[in-house]
Amino acid sequence: MLPTRTILLVALAAVLAPPSWAEGGGVRPEDARPPGLLLLQERLGLGGKQAIGVYGAVADDKTPGLWRIKLWDEQPNDVKVRSETIRCTPQAPMRVTSDGPNLYIRELNPGGAITTANRIDHLVWWATCFPEQAGKDPAGLGPLARQLGYSGSLRESEQIVPGRPR
Repeated sequence: MLPTRTILLVALAAVLAPPSWAEGGGVRPEDARPPGLLLLQERLGLGGKQAIGVYGAVADDKTPGLWRIKLWDEQPNDVKVRSETIRCTPQAPMRVTSDGPNLYIRELNPGGAITTANRIDHLVWWATCFPEQAGKDPAGLGPLARQLGYSGSLRESEQIVPGRPR
């Protein structure tokens, strides 16, 4: 049996190892950011930078206030790009996203309470609906939301639609 110290050193070496892109001469995720990316959050995490942003917003031709966007989810060794739908209307603000197998429909309350559970939803919503507010703390945007016609008193909810098993 290996001594605890040896196991800890091996585990620490695995965590601190350089990312795979550094060994193979690949592109760092942050260097692959698309043009027009609105960076919403960037922080140092375990292994390197983590960032979230949106880009490629396209208004729906038939439904006013509905947008299709790309969400950029950057991890130290990986990037995920998801297509999302955002509804900006004061009556029913919403974010539709997925994690692969499941679809999440989140009814939002711009101008309402911001928590760790809904912060990313609101960052994405504000960046899509009002790009000049991209990256600002949504907790401080309540007065602006009310000025823009959002009550701040809507009920937030989430519906999860399971996808087909693969």
